[in-house]
Amino acid sequence: MFDRLEMAPPDAILGLTEAFRKDPRPEKINLGVGVYKDERNQTPVLRCVKNAEQVLLEKEDTKNYLSIGGDPAFGKAVEQIVFGDDLAASGRIRTVHTPGGTGALRVAADFLFRCFGSKKIWMSDPTWANHPAVFQAAGHTVAKYPYYDPDRKDIRWNAFIDTLRAIPREDVVLLHGCCHNPSGMDLTPAQWAEVAHIAADRGWLPLIDFAYQGLADGLEEDAAGVRALIGTLPEALVCASFSKNFGLYRERCGALSMIAANAHATERVFSQVEKAIRANYSNPPAHGGLIVTTVLNTPDLRDLWVSEVAAMRDRIHTMRQLFVETLAAKGVDQDFSFISRQKGMFSFSGLTPEHVQRLREEYAIYIVGSGRINVAGMMPDNMDRLCEAIASVLKTTA
Repeated sequence: MFDRLEMAPPDAILGLTEAFRKDPRPEKINLGVGVYKDERNQTPVLRCVKNAEQVLLEKEDTKNYLSIGGDPAFGKAVEQIVFGDDLAASGRIRTVHTPGGTGALRVAADFLFRCFGSKKIWMSDPTWANHPAVFQAAGHTVAKYPYYDPDRKDIRWNAFIDTLRAIPREDVVLLHGCCHNPSGMDLTPAQWAEVAHIAADRGWLPLIDFAYQGLADGLEEDAAGVRALIGTLPEALVCASFSKNFGLYRERCGALSMIAANAHATERVFSQVEKAIRANYSNPPAHGGLIVTTVLNTPDLRDLWVSEVAAMRDRIHTMRQLFVETLAAKGVDQDFSFISRQKGMFSFSGLTPEHVQRLREEYAIYIVGSGRINVAGMMPDNMDRLCEAIASVLKTTA
């Protein structure tokens, strides 16, 4: 059978990373990979994580399986940081530990198909490239709602809410909790309140991808949209990831939170989610969840984590501003000021596929074909060369 198979096309982002690794040019720059980089071009292990691992090394006394949903202490810690103390104590929320944020999305997709059959999942245009694949693989269909205007470099607000008002009852709407990937354009608190009002009126189910808490405006500030929805609506699903804000990329640590109108309904949802997990990976990996639980439940480690997340956030903001200023200093006439208004690691740069190809071939600068750039891949040491190359390409490309 296998000899009849064709080679699958490379992943747009992971394939770019592989090409970057093979490029022998020492001056190469990777702005495509979706991981945080520090000023030394490293993806660091946070100090709070190292300290928590030392605690676990000394205390851990078993390698037995976790339960299907993971350690309840992990779930409670996640609920407090994502939803705040009041909502976390409401009894309406249950959380399971999943293999990364992608795992949370797939568990949500499997749960929906298992209990309600194939659903229409509405996603922003554009959205993270893997979103459609995850839900289509679980048996759902995908539709788009307008979100980002590449000409105005802003949210298509009127078209966005008009579409939300027309989405049928019990369809599923996938929303980005903060740091929209790939556009970097986030809803304001007032806009989140309007979305919550529309969802309550129309009766569609929000599914929130919350992968970047803390990297936009702050841990509490970034949760405002999620909390506005949960405080208004009877039901929702929230998929959290700790890859970025804890740096636990390879540990694959995520969480799926289920919100229902009351504790009894939530328990029924939880029981069905457990069945979906059991048929997939059976039990979550322990290490990442133990780190998160230890950090969030240890006051000095939690304080250290908060400060480390703030440092990452500040570096991203600084690189955005420096990028805009350096492009202007290089004589670029095109207005890139929108990049300083965007949030999180990613930005739609406005660079065309032709620009991207030339930057790669002539300057060893790797960017996703759509023009999405990872701002965290920029550093003071490479900013001058990066902006010089972009200025040259913009000037000489018709």
